[in-house]
This record gives sequence, C-alpha cells and structure tokens, in this order.
Amino acid sequence: MAVKPSKADKKIAYDAKLCQLLDEYTQILIAAADNVGSNQLQNIRKGLRGDSIVLMGKNTMMKRSVRMHAEKTGNQAFLNLIPLLQGNVGLIFTKGDLKEVSEEVAKYKVGAPARVGLVAPIDVVVPPGNTGLDPSQTSFFQVLNIPTKINKGTVEIITPVELIKKGEKVGSSEAALLAKLGIRPFSYGLIVLSVYDNGSVFSPEVLDLTEDDLIEKFATGVSMVTALSLAISYPTLSAAPHMFINAYKNVLAVAITTEYSFPQADKVKEYLADPSKFAVAVAATTVASDAGAAPASAAAEEKKPEPEEESDDDMGFSLFD
Repeated sequence: MAVKPSKADKKIAYDAKLCQLLDEYTQILIAAADNVGSNQLQNIRKGLRGDSIVLMGKNTMMKRSVRMHAEKTGNQAFLNLIPLLQGNVGLIFTKGDLKEVSEEVAKYKVGAPARVGLVAPIDVVVPPGNTGLDPSQTSFFQVLNIPTKINKGTVEIITPVELIKKGEKVGSSEAALLAKLGIRPFSYGLIVLSVYDNGSVFSPEVLDLTEDDLIEKFATGVSMVTALSLAISYPTLSAAPHMFINAYKNVLAVAITTEYSFPQADKVKEYLADPSKFAVAVAATTVASDAGAAPASAAAEEKKPEPEEESDDDMGFSLFD
C-alpha cells in the first residue's frame, strides 16, 4: 500500500517543481483562472503540451517558492513575479512565441450559465424574438420589465433588453429567465493578465503590437523630441535640420532688409528686384516638363497596335472556295 505524502512533503515537492521551472524557462504568462474547471484546465494543458507548462497553486506557496529560488540563485529578477500573484492565478511557463501561446490559451473558453450571485463579466442583452415559452411564463418577463406579446400561443420579446450590466451581480430572476431561454451568456477560460520575459513585466496588450504600430509610436516620439528641442533651442539629431533651415531664414531676412549679402541670398534678392523673373522660371519649368512628356506620348503612339486587315472570310467569300 502506497504511503500518502504529508503536507510537508507536498510543499517540498511543489517548491522543487516550481524552482526547476524557473531554472528552465525565462518566459512566463500570469493568467487568471476564475471559474475554470478541472476538465477545462486539462484541455488547456493538452493544447499547450510541447513547449508550455501550466502550473497552478496557492499564492502563498508560489510566493514562497519564488523567494527561495531568488535567494538560492541570486537572481532577483524573479521577485517581480510576487506582486502579480494576486487572486486565483496560475503560471504558464513557455519557450514558444508569447503571442502564439496567449492566442492558444484564449481558444479554450467554455460557455457558462448565469448563476445567482455571480458578478457579470460582460453586459447581458436578451435579443428580441420568439422564446418558445407558453403564456403562463409571462410573470418572469413582467418582473424584469421586459416588453412581450403573445404570438401563436408563445411569448415573444418585442425589443432587445439589457438584462444585466457588467459588474452587477446576477439575481435569481435573471438567472431563472436566462436558464428558461437556454442562454449561456458567460464564457470562462484562462485570461492572461501579465507577461514576464527575462525579468521584464508588461501588459499582454504589448503582444498585439505590430511593426507598423512600433514605427508609428517611434515616429511620434521623434516628433515630440524635435518639438521640445526647437522650443528650448537645444540641438538634437532630429531637430538639427529644422534649426539650420530656421537659421538660414533668419540670415536671409537680414540680408534682404540690409545691404549685407551672401551667395545663397543673391538669387533671392535678384528675384525680389525683378519679379518678372518668377514668371520666366515658372515658364521654363513648364516647358521642361512638357518636353519630357512629349517623347513618352510619342512612344505610346508608336506602340499602339495597327488594326488587322479584314480577311476574305470576313467579307463573305474565300479565295479557296
């Protein structure tokens, strides 16, 4: 007969397992496991099998094991996990792509009925239509102020009704009505709350960022740095071109209003002295563009296929008849 392990033995085994996983893995997903059943959790483990391991446990045990491992190895980065171990959470250790693992975990959601006293995670809206219930069931709808009518001997809901709002507790009447209608409004599964990667902790929303998002955010940051640099007259790599152009404009303004001049200002002064030269420059530009377009149009005309000659057959007779 096998000897049943004591609580102390179980704690030692759990500590050893968690410390081993911390040694092997550098990427961890912290996931909420509220209302997740054992069968559902088993399916998630099967789906992640290969490069990921799901570990559940009491928060106090997980925190103690993390502290022990940090003290033993001297790796204080793991201590960043401790503030995240709040509520009913589990750890998903993975060597795969964090985004792909997070998406795989999200697939295993199971529909659940609205139980009395449960806090609604989403808004519950009852759609209009025939309920299939007989007229004697109208009391449920009257209690909840749901407009109905009798159609072909059954109760029909006239308009969509927001039965439960997000964050509210499910009442007995709401739960009974949803059960009669066969509506399972909630779905539960592991929900990734935080991501740990080599000592860094960040929100799972970061995993959804694409290269275009990163480029856009980088460009926004560069613009802000440039604007700040120009405002305080502090030279930076992004602001330098604007500073040179602004300085040139200032020097040019001085040259125009005074007798001082320099090569880059001479042409501007020449245009200001004789505005008709503006028209000459524009005309020259137009002629140049037209000259470039003319060969292209001519080449297009040359490439236009010639119409094929009509054959004798098309005219109604053939030379070989």
